[in-house]
Amino acid sequence: MKIVITGSNGFVGKNLKEDLKATTDYEIFEVHRQTSSDELKQYLLVADSVVHLAGVNRPQNDTEFKIGNVDFLQQILEILKDNPKQPKIIFASSIQAEIDTPYGNSKRESEHLLINFAVQNGNESLIYRLPNLFGKWCKPNYNSVIATFCHNIARNKEIQVNDEDVELKLNYIDDVIKEFKNAIAGRPTIKNDRPEVPNVFEEKLGTVAKLLYRFKEMNINKSLPNIENPFERALHSTFLSYLPKDKFSYPLKMNVDDRGSFTEIFKTIDRGQVSVNISKPGIVKGNHWHHTKNEKFLVVSGHGVIRFRKVGDDKIIEYPVTSEKLEVVDIPVGYTHNIENLGDTDMVTIMWVNEIFDPHNPDTYFLEV
Repeated sequence: MKIVITGSNGFVGKNLKEDLKATTDYEIFEVHRQTSSDELKQYLLVADSVVHLAGVNRPQNDTEFKIGNVDFLQQILEILKDNPKQPKIIFASSIQAEIDTPYGNSKRESEHLLINFAVQNGNESLIYRLPNLFGKWCKPNYNSVIATFCHNIARNKEIQVNDEDVELKLNYIDDVIKEFKNAIAGRPTIKNDRPEVPNVFEEKLGTVAKLLYRFKEMNINKSLPNIENPFERALHSTFLSYLPKDKFSYPLKMNVDDRGSFTEIFKTIDRGQVSVNISKPGIVKGNHWHHTKNEKFLVVSGHGVIRFRKVGDDKIIEYPVTSEKLEVVDIPVGYTHNIENLGDTDMVTIMWVNEIFDPHNPDTYFLEV
């Protein structure tokens, strides 16, 4: 399959071409500002599918809308008339085609041009009226409010929210790319007789801003996004892609004593807390039990033993643990327990607990195993 992508260096174009290169054996022909007329013709005459993403949305004057959107499409279609394969044409239009503005009018005129060409020439055409898009590699301070907000908030810069209740209609870039790939393969999503990218999010501008500010604080409070919410999951991934290059890492507070250290890594309201415990050789930690709090231990370096004794019983249960055989050990409620490092080096244990530590209700009671 030979795929021509116009606007291949733009936001959608870059995501599409890099995904196709990584996941298919399609031959990709990139069309961008540096592509010559001869190269454009050469590519279009051998194409099996054309994904037309190029266009003008922020010109210096309105006449450029027609030149960049309508006239360029006309140029493409004139060449495609001579392609005997009658390639499929996937066109990225905009929901603004419904609005009487210079940009919207140019998109609507382009749609009509493509529809007429498809009827006359027999090419399959798919016109996607895309809403606002967001995701990695989108240029900030250009025409995407989410890209701008992500970029500025990650750098402690001000953002401007004129009306928190403005509702945004949004598609995530991964959903767009998945749909375009399906369209190339002959499996477009059709809704109300129109091709459509699934998973349109409708979110208020104020909600978006608040989420992004919360993401920024996650490194400090060691929290995580709600990954069960598809919009929050996608927005968080997008935010991370705008971090400054010197902000990819962040320190954790290590609670150190002569026994080793204990460090919280992540905390969530609904998924508990993850920590790392380091025990020096010969050290025993624990000797306590819980009513409701339950834990999972995983030794990832060194070896030792985890001991249990049911409260009120005398029998001690032992579980040997070693990084040579990774094994999760559940710490059930009602059992006093401890963990001892039996090796000559530090023992490292990843610990999960089902709730964030509450100093006012620690649910931890000292009792020797």
